[in-house]
Amino acid sequence: MNSQSFAAGTGAADLSYLLDEIARLPSARLYGRVASLLGMLVEVGGIARHLSVGARCDLLGQAGRRVPCEVVGFRNDRALAMAFGGLEGIGLGCKVELADADPVIRPAPSWLGRVINAFGEPIDGKGPLLPGARGYPLRASPPPAHARKRVAGKVDLGVKAINTFLTCCRGQRMGIFAGSGVGKSVLLSMMARYTTADVNVIGLIGERGREVQEFLEDDLGPEGLARSLVVVATSDEPPLMRRQAAHLTLAMAEFFRDQGNDVLCLMDSVTRFAMAMREIGLSAGEPPASKGYTPSVFAELPRLLERAGPGTGTGSITGLFTVLVEGDDHNEPIADAVRGILDGHIVLDRNIAARGRYPAVDILRSLSRTMPGCNSDEENAVVSKARRLMATYENMAELIRLGAYRAGSDPEVDEAIRYHDQLEAFLKQGKTEKASLAGCYRALDEILAVKAAPAAPAAAPAANAAPAAKPAAKSAAKPAGARAA
Repeated sequence: MNSQSFAAGTGAADLSYLLDEIARLPSARLYGRVASLLGMLVEVGGIARHLSVGARCDLLGQAGRRVPCEVVGFRNDRALAMAFGGLEGIGLGCKVELADADPVIRPAPSWLGRVINAFGEPIDGKGPLLPGARGYPLRASPPPAHARKRVAGKVDLGVKAINTFLTCCRGQRMGIFAGSGVGKSVLLSMMARYTTADVNVIGLIGERGREVQEFLEDDLGPEGLARSLVVVATSDEPPLMRRQAAHLTLAMAEFFRDQGNDVLCLMDSVTRFAMAMREIGLSAGEPPASKGYTPSVFAELPRLLERAGPGTGTGSITGLFTVLVEGDDHNEPIADAVRGILDGHIVLDRNIAARGRYPAVDILRSLSRTMPGCNSDEENAVVSKARRLMATYENMAELIRLGAYRAGSDPEVDEAIRYHDQLEAFLKQGKTEKASLAGCYRALDEILAVKAAPAAPAAAPAANAAPAAKPAAKSAAKPAGARAA
């Protein structure tokens, strides 16, 4: 009996030891092979049935090089993948390893003031980032429409033209539409520095590498960077990196929103995000539609832009997205699609910039859909009068420049001419000049009030006889009053 008990005990110990050893073994890994390489597209064979669109895998190249990829489609029994990096050193027959589940980002409040890439890795040389406790998916769905709070309360963006004529509210999404070189980046930096929002999340998508450091140091500056998180994917990076940087920008904004902050999310630009999506779609075999953009581009735009807006709690994401209009055509496909999704549009005009008025906002072609409901009656009256005067001058501008308009022909045109120079000076603002929301309305109201007074002297020469008669009437009235007394 004793020997049997000893044998049983020894068997149990051996089984426990074997189980421990099995637990220490690495989990099973699935591998496929590179079956074809064409441009940016990699065909993967052997593990297609274990993959799905959006799944991640790693290409194992020469000298142990590992290139992360994402599955973008399927062809027959092969998966179509695109790489997040260069394909140098990757050839036919290279191993393809199935990666872990969809990646998440673990942000923390200490990330403010930092610059990261599309993987959430620091690229500013300030050391590693401490991860937070909760993971945020890069491609999350927007909050349910019925659970969202309403847009409410103005956001001071520090720019006179926007604060007065295109007032933005917390949770509103607006587009900045402009051609190249009209001042989009400078306008974004002004809003990032001067806004009253709690946190800025800035996405530089497809920017020139040279301009990134200039934007951080010259335009944004230490003051703006201190309360900002900047996500960067330059134009030379693969399209998957540019697309992921845009989604990461919104994921970071969602994190700070869930902390109860009012977040200002600035993205430059949505057009380059759409171009990255076009490259991905065309490589995967999608048919081109309008101007070469594939159908998936127009399906992906609302998924990205709808993530901005009011949250279900106290926080909100106010989104300002730049749209680079090709050839200054504001009706090109991306501009037209984005304008239909957002809650307003700010149009920057090249002709206004050419005459030296920055920011070059075309007030008459721009719109905020929260106005006039977000303003008081007095504020709406001032803005409406200024818009009317600018529209009148714009309609007659050609005749005025040619000298064909005769003063006195139309009182409304005369009034618009008197106001024009001061309204232009009001809209002009240097990038180091800060303007408060209340101060903007007050300054505009003062301009209109000051210019209304000089109308009387202009009419005085036509009524020279009347003032001579009035003193006589007054002198006659006084004795009459005396007799009545």
